Amino acid sequence: CWITPIIVPIIVLLMMEDKKNRPFIKYNAVQSLALAVPVWVVSILLSWLGIGCIIGMAWYVYVAYLGVTKAHQGEWVTIPFITDFCKNQGWI
Repeated sequence: CWITPIIVPIIVLLMMEDKKNRPFIKYNAVQSLALAVPVWVVSILLSWLGIGCIIGMAWYVYVAYLGVTKAHQGEWVTIPFITDFCKNQGWI
């Protein structure tokens, strides 16, 4: 979910019944989606300034780090603001 944001988390959460009921997978899918959507919106809005691509690339490096070094090794990823927001909404 971290490496291919937006599409894979939606597939996991909506179509894969056996996966979405597993707490660790749901936790990472929801956070990946909750982080990807605002970053994509900000990147698109700032693309007219020429910095949208830079923000998008920096974000992708960050989520690749989270996916490869944290989630893949079984660590529970905590992202400032995003994790608390998702927990307060009852999504995770």
